[in-house]
Amino acid sequence: MYKKILVPLDGSTLAEKVLPHAQALAKSEGAELVLLRVPLPPSPEFLMRNPSLGTAIIQDTEIETETYLQKEVAELQKEGTPTVSLIREGPVPETILQAAEEVHADLIAMSTHGRTGLQRMLVGSVADKVVHLSHIPVMLIHPN
Repeated sequence: MYKKILVPLDGSTLAEKVLPHAQALAKSEGAELVLLRVPLPPSPEFLMRNPSLGTAIIQDTEIETETYLQKEVAELQKEGTPTVSLIREGPVPETILQAAEEVHADLIAMSTHGRTGLQRMLVGSVADKVVHLSHIPVMLIHPN
């Protein structure tokens, strides 16, 4: 049923809570995991105030993102799960959905950050936006 499972990760321990679930599903279905990272760039205001520092931060973020994904892919592959990675830029929910379409994902598996109330209203919920805009199934894992 599932051949490609897109797994958005932001580098946090909370986001990684989805990995055992996605891996188990991939193994049972013979599916490939596609790990996605959408790094957040420094704000335009910050870049305008200090372009050289902004460029250094962007470069450091790119290196950290690549290193992080390589480590995660290697661990999953070592355990026998076919896994590849993607790095994309843009607004996070929309970029997740674009990546799912690009790789022909059958499922998006992601962890929620468990925000509620005012914090959720102020920060928003990437998972909520993905669920409401996705045309394919979305599996949400609560981090607790």
